Amino acid sequence: MAGSKRQKLKKMLSPSSPPPPPMDSASNDDELMDDLFAHLDSQDQSVQKESANVLKEIHVQDVQQGTERSKKTDSKARHKARQARKAAALAEKFAPDDAESDARIQKEAEEEKTILTRICEQQNLVLHEIIPDGHCLFSAIADQLLVLGILPQSAATYITVRRAAADYIQSHPDDFLPFLPSSSGEDGVGSLDAGIMSLAGFEKYCATIRNTGAWGGEPEILALSRAYGVPIYVVQSGTPNIVRHDPSEAPSEHKDGRIVWISYHRRMYGLGEHYNSLRPKSYNSFTNGLKSLLHP
Repeated sequence: MAGSKRQKLKKMLSPSSPPPPPMDSASNDDELMDDLFAHLDSQDQSVQKESANVLKEIHVQDVQQGTERSKKTDSKARHKARQARKAAALAEKFAPDDAESDARIQKEAEEEKTILTRICEQQNLVLHEIIPDGHCLFSAIADQLLVLGILPQSAATYITVRRAAADYIQSHPDDFLPFLPSSSGEDGVGSLDAGIMSLAGFEKYCATIRNTGAWGGEPEILALSRAYGVPIYVVQSGTPNIVRHDPSEAPSEHKDGRIVWISYHRRMYGLGEHYNSLRPKSYNSFTNGLKSLLHP
């Protein structure tokens, strides 16, 4: 990665820097951030490490200096918390060797695995691993929709599911806009009084979810639950262990019993946040048996 890009990004996002021009710098800012996150998947470890270090410095500094301001609105606080988790994960991955820290992280990873394994046993589920990239949430849900017979094999891809999430969010702005903070903060250009994303920012957000490798989260899970009319249950090591997203406002079991089961991981994978698909044991037994018949 060019040193000039790193310096440019750090200078643009530094709180002590003068306010950037309202249009071009914001666009460049987003593009550079996208580039840095994309470089985390690079096979070149030096490129990956440099990208992580820049992101770590930016996010940690932003969270430290913006904590009090972020408490003013729930949406902004959620945004800051998400950024803080990513920064913390990056810092731990590339920090110098620290036996005590390594032991703590390893213990948390083992506890997470134990909890997820227990819940899978209780629900007769088995973990189906999804490639850990920016598409993992959408790929995990696509796999579940295939298992449930909601999507055919040809359409059960992150591309289809990304489009469905973006289309639903875009067509229901009143349901999602209040919970999407402005990327530039409540005092940034184009944000509303409470720091909520502007309409222009909302359109850009939907396009980003639809067309890039941006990570998905709670808004996308809720949108997909409603778009496909099926509950989505997220199994995690935190409290509660099962987070339920129902397609209707009042929680209820789906009328035909179909439920999308995915797992959320913070410690079991290198950069923290990751989603896997949790398939029924019966489905895996059937598919494995079929493979044996077809390929003896």
